[in-house]
Amino acid sequence: MDIQGAVFVAVAILCGTASVLLAVAAIRLWDARRGGRRRIAAPGRALDGQVQPMVFLFNAARLVDATPPARALLDRIGTPDDDWMRLMCWIGPRFPEAPERLAHLDRVGRVEMVGQQGHGSAVLRLLGEDLGHGLWRLTLTDPGAEHAGIVVDSMSLQAMEEELELLRGALDQTPMLVWRLDAEGRVTWANAAYLRRAEARAEGALGWPLPRLLDAPRPRVGAEGASRRAALEDHGIVSWYDCHSHRMGDQVMMFALPADAAVRAERSLRDFVQTLTKTFADLPIGLAIFDQTRKLQLFNPALIDLTHLPTGFLTARPSLFDFLDQLREQRMVPEPKDYRSWRQHMANLESAAATGHHVETWSLPGGQTYRVTGRPHPDGAVAFLFENITSEMSLTRKFRAELLLGAHVLDGLDDALAVFATDGQLVLSNQAYRGLWGASPASLAEAVGLWEAASPLGPGFAALREALDQGDGAALSGAMAGPQGQLLGWTVTPLSGGRRMLRFRMASGQPMTAIAAIAQAEVVPALRPLPNAMGAD
Repeated sequence: MDIQGAVFVAVAILCGTASVLLAVAAIRLWDARRGGRRRIAAPGRALDGQVQPMVFLFNAARLVDATPPARALLDRIGTPDDDWMRLMCWIGPRFPEAPERLAHLDRVGRVEMVGQQGHGSAVLRLLGEDLGHGLWRLTLTDPGAEHAGIVVDSMSLQAMEEELELLRGALDQTPMLVWRLDAEGRVTWANAAYLRRAEARAEGALGWPLPRLLDAPRPRVGAEGASRRAALEDHGIVSWYDCHSHRMGDQVMMFALPADAAVRAERSLRDFVQTLTKTFADLPIGLAIFDQTRKLQLFNPALIDLTHLPTGFLTARPSLFDFLDQLREQRMVPEPKDYRSWRQHMANLESAAATGHHVETWSLPGGQTYRVTGRPHPDGAVAFLFENITSEMSLTRKFRAELLLGAHVLDGLDDALAVFATDGQLVLSNQAYRGLWGASPASLAEAVGLWEAASPLGPGFAALREALDQGDGAALSGAMAGPQGQLLGWTVTPLSGGRRMLRFRMASGQPMTAIAAIAQAEVVPALRPLPNAMGAD
């Protein structure tokens, strides 16, 4: 063969070899594209074209080494932190006897098990080997996929598919509506709750694209999300949802949480506030409520009538001290000595009202009298009540004046008077009684002891004690010896409410002492009902 023929043969061989290599590469590329995501999940091919096996090397419960597919599986399992426990969380459902049999691996040296992969019929094989020095090697294989060169991919993919199934089931069971919008605002995906609600509204089969149920807000440019409450009406029934949107690339995920309970609660609260407002409007007591920052938040018409403050000033929500300063300018507060003492007094009023129930009485320059009450609230607010008590104070002063007049009249009498309650407590006594017996006792028992110690005992005193013990409702009278030996006439008169009035009167025109009169008497003065007037025995 000449040189030209040899060169031709060599070129032909090289071209044939290149064609075979290109064909093999094309077949592998086509096979990889057919495998899709199962090929993508398989990390790290070996040089001989075989997929790396899933092998774990443990020292006790600590992972010493693992192939890339094995580490990828552990990373997808997540919690717990212990490597052995994480692997057992994945192996346990597929190999129920694995924990018990692997516990004896150091004694038997080798354990091989067959298990089920997920919920399908695929079979898995687990091989455990004791390598000595506390090292265990676990190998996971899928015999059904070995002919396709996917020893590891099927397991990693199964873990992802199970997690996807869990997430899809959770979204389908949630009561909130979840859907996705594309850049044109079309619904491209929705969960089961959204589909059920859409089918109920459509009253039939759904078309594509899916209908939009709620006017949920889309995030603005540069914002990650947006929120708004929206209503959905079905056959006259309105349902409320709190809608939240989140941007994910060029699409938007929408979440609608049921808010019917919150809407009902807010409506009930609003009605309650309106009821309180109407009630406050009819109160004759002025009401002013200040928040935590001491800004006026609520007042009623009675406050305007009592304080004469302009409505525009109150609706501008002034501060507490501005409110009090305006009252001072309107001469609706007690006249202060100077501004410093006024501010100090108002500061004390605010602190006292904020810490507990506080009441003050304001005597105004115009002759009116206001009762100002401060009440704290749990959230730090303070409520002030302004009440016009001018009529009440005038009535109280008049009543006190009448009581004082009555006391002066009683003190002007010559007879000694004492009134005792049903329980024996002294109600009142006059000046003549205190001058006769020296002091006003606290009770009837104390008075009897005082009389007994100050006057000679005799039949008249015994008759008085007997009259005080009786309660037949008739007035009784008699005579006894007084503290200086004078003759005293006494009268016990029942009053309303079970009270009794005791009156002592010195007998006039009596030259002898009571002791001598009683000593000469042959008969003890008897108790007798009082006629029109008391006479001396």
